[in-house]
Amino acid sequence: MAAPSGAAGRYFVVVRGLELMCSIGIRASERGRRQRVRISVEMTATDEASFPGEDRRRVINYEKVVTAIRQIAESGHIDLCEGFAQRIADACFADPRVGQVRVEVDKLDVFEEAEAVGAILERSRPE
Repeated sequence: MAAPSGAAGRYFVVVRGLELMCSIGIRASERGRRQRVRISVEMTATDEASFPGEDRRRVINYEKVVTAIRQIAESGHIDLCEGFAQRIADACFADPRVGQVRVEVDKLDVFEEAEAVGAILERSRPE
């Protein structure tokens, strides 16, 4: 049963499993080459940005987030997954309706025995 309009709740927008090639890592073998990364982002709307329903003008635009992630990945070498995650979080906070963000950055080809290695960053909007 659907919750009634105006019911209390939280609004999330996600980008899951975005795979890109980028130059990332501090190991010598990672410099000068691109490797596969997988990015996932979960944005939580501020309390003021209630669920937009069918009003497209009020949604948190995941297309803008994906575009920002691609631009960051193409902007040059990134040393750490943590730094990549922080830059993605900053891009998410460009939308004032985003109150919290969780960013996962995984490098997919570092260890043959591991599906991925990386970092997870959770941030709340700076006051």
